[in-house]
Amino acid sequence: MSKPELAWFKSSYSSAQGDDCVEVAVTEQAIHVRDSKDPNRPHFTVDREQWTRFVGYVIGG
Repeated sequence: MSKPELAWFKSSYSSAQGDDCVEVAVTEQAIHVRDSKDPNRPHFTVDREQWTRFVGYVIGG
């Protein structure tokens, strides 16, 4: 069975010029993150709990 395609979207904090963007794809099991300037490079994946902790850390300063 093949893996389904990931539905990537750009971060709402990405610049308006389209550079320096992060793209995210969300699945039931994980969050996938990649650099939009080079989408063919490997992306990294974290589970939802790790992502929640990361976002909480970023928001908390």
